[in-house]
Amino acid sequence: MKLPRVSAVVAAAVLAPAVLFPSTASAADAPQPAGVSGPDTASGSAPDAAPTEGTDGQEQRDRAEIQRILADKETGPGVREAAEKALKGGAAELRHFLEVDLAKQRGDDLRVKVSQIMASGGPAVRAAAGKALDGGDADITKFLKEGWPAAQAEDQDRAEIQRILADKETGPGVREAGEKALKGTAAEMRHFLETELPQQRAIDNRVKVAQLIASGGRAVREGAVKAMNGSDADITKFLKEGWPAAQAEDDRVAVLVVLADKNISRDTAEAAQKALNGTPADVAHFLQVELPKLRSDDNRVKVSQIMASGGPAVREAAGKAMDGSDADILAFLNEGWAKARALDEAAANKPADKPADKPADKPAGQQGQGTQQPQTVQPAALTGTTTDATGSGSGAAAAAGTGTSTGVGVEATATRTGTLAATGTDGLGWEAGGAAAAVAAGAALVAISRRRSAES
Repeated sequence: MKLPRVSAVVAAAVLAPAVLFPSTASAADAPQPAGVSGPDTASGSAPDAAPTEGTDGQEQRDRAEIQRILADKETGPGVREAAEKALKGGAAELRHFLEVDLAKQRGDDLRVKVSQIMASGGPAVRAAAGKALDGGDADITKFLKEGWPAAQAEDQDRAEIQRILADKETGPGVREAGEKALKGTAAEMRHFLETELPQQRAIDNRVKVAQLIASGGRAVREGAVKAMNGSDADITKFLKEGWPAAQAEDDRVAVLVVLADKNISRDTAEAAQKALNGTPADVAHFLQVELPKLRSDDNRVKVSQIMASGGPAVREAAGKAMDGSDADILAFLNEGWAKARALDEAAANKPADKPADKPADKPAGQQGQGTQQPQTVQPAALTGTTTDATGSGSGAAAAAGTGTSTGVGVEATATRTGTLAATGTDGLGWEAGGAAAAVAAGAALVAISRRRSAES
């Protein structure tokens, strides 16, 4: 019974290596499960090394560069169209656009841009753009970066000088220097604007203020003298601010002078008072526009009155004046009336042509006596309308005292109080009872005169 137990122990000891070791070797030779990779014993590299970059990376970079070009607002239409077409293609189309199409399309777009600039630019811009278009791509690029801004500045300077010359307020010194600069180079135009313009403008301003001192009203003269004693800045400030205020003051004085004349018509007085109740602009408008017209109407009424009561020469001269312009009316009142009246007075004082009496026909007591001269009738008085010029204003204010004095310049027999001599016609003075008839006839003659003017 002991032998079999010993044999079993020995057999187990002999079979144990065969059972254990073959199982270890077969594990290495057995197939691995799918999806599981074993260690790379041949390469010897680390398991997490990055793979080498291929063509996919270059394509992504090209696509990003084209998208950046499209996002640029300065990209022209030709480049934009070609880029959008390339983005729809593959890597080869992207690369071809960047290496070939981009440069060509960009050059074409720049030339189109220069052509547009040339069409809308000034003289200097057009000249520079045309010269660039005659050159190569480098000339086009240089024009856009340097030539265009310089040409624009030149054209702007030219336009500014032309604007200055077009201003009616530009003085003679500035005008002369500006015209000279326009005929010169870009540098000369720039020198005029930066240096000559302020100098010449200061001189012109002083000349203008000196003229205001000579011709302005009291307020204008006082302000102008004060400005002349100051700096160029004081002169400029006076012309911009002081002069308008002083002129408005002088204009009101001129209207008050018009109202102070007792011989003005009712229409003139009403218009003058209305202007005084308004703004400085209303006052200036009255003096510059309304007053000359009102005085013209008053002068025509005056001439019609003279015509109705005057002698033959006066009536003839007055009729011609009534058929003429306002200037003819004023000329008659200032000169023609006196000349015509002198003719009528000379005719009235001329001895009558009678045959000499025979001595035998006269009584003895009258032998040897001369012919009796006709008695000269003193001319009747005709009340006129006179307005004294005050000289208290320039511009609009001066209008209040010029060209409207009916009787100013007539011979000394016409007094400043408004009494104007008649023309030697007997019995036609206002005191003889003919005033109403003369006024009525004058109104009719005014109407006839205006109708003739309208028909002609």
